[in-house]
Amino acid sequence: MHETLKKLGEIGVIPVVKIEKASDAVNLGKALLAGELPVTEITFRTAAAEEAIRNLVRHLPELLVGAGTILTVEQAKIAIAAGAKFIVTPGYNPKVVDYCISEKVPITPGISSPSEIEMALERGLDVVKFFPAGASGGLDFLKAIAAPYGSIRFVPTGGVDPSNLREYLSFNRVHAVGGTWIAREATISAGNFAEITQLAREAVSLSLGFEQAHVGINGENPQTAAASAEMFSHLFSFATRDGTSSIFAGTGLEFMKTPYIGTHGHLAISTLSIPRAEAYLKRKGVGVRPETAKEKDGKTIAIYLDREVAGFAIHLLQK
Repeated sequence: MHETLKKLGEIGVIPVVKIEKASDAVNLGKALLAGELPVTEITFRTAAAEEAIRNLVRHLPELLVGAGTILTVEQAKIAIAAGAKFIVTPGYNPKVVDYCISEKVPITPGISSPSEIEMALERGLDVVKFFPAGASGGLDFLKAIAAPYGSIRFVPTGGVDPSNLREYLSFNRVHAVGGTWIAREATISAGNFAEITQLAREAVSLSLGFEQAHVGINGENPQTAAASAEMFSHLFSFATRDGTSSIFAGTGLEFMKTPYIGTHGHLAISTLSIPRAEAYLKRKGVGVRPETAKEKDGKTIAIYLDREVAGFAIHLLQK
């Protein structure tokens, strides 16, 4: 997969933007970055699109900028020359797709049928836009048409909003989602960039789905772990579950049979996507410990971060 497409998957949410004045572009970009959402798709639905892309690329190099609603090869040329790092089309236009492939610029063409998926596969594409997602049947329809095509991933757009974002991203074939609710045309024109920052931050939070899963407490030996678990079972009727390296009391307390990572133990945080969570935390200067990764079916299901908080290590859990 192209590196730019990988980044889109790591970010998870793509603000799709119609902008009337190119002079608003930098403030828009700053608002998205302040909301920890370092990406935007500027649609070619206004005359300001080309200059807006140029302004964003010139002044905010940390922002990943793409061009959307590309209908012709000529528009694709203009967008790429302006600095767009990826191209998005509403439908499957073979001429535009072939041009972008020839220029080695990643493109996610719009599809809404198995036939269009097969056209994309024939061109070697591995990510497509599912559009219009809501009007085409939503997540149920996407699951149905995705089932025969295991090698391709989707970016649902159109009808995606905070009410269903997590549901879409919980489907393992969804690469990212696109939406207009984060930075609406009227909000940009009104100069309400604080609202854009807030909506961006909320979208990021929804896409990660962080929740506290359990607390792990280091024990000296299996006997002390068993005694601790039994105490919680006695006091609060928590069911105990004995494992290879630990004993759970209920679902929220894990007693380690021997001292493990973390001075006192660990805090487990579940997430919708470990790769997306890793990328998000990396932007905050927090890394992971690769040697602690646990995998299932070739995918990471648990991994520890490279720091402790209050004597507790932290590890991510795939939901």
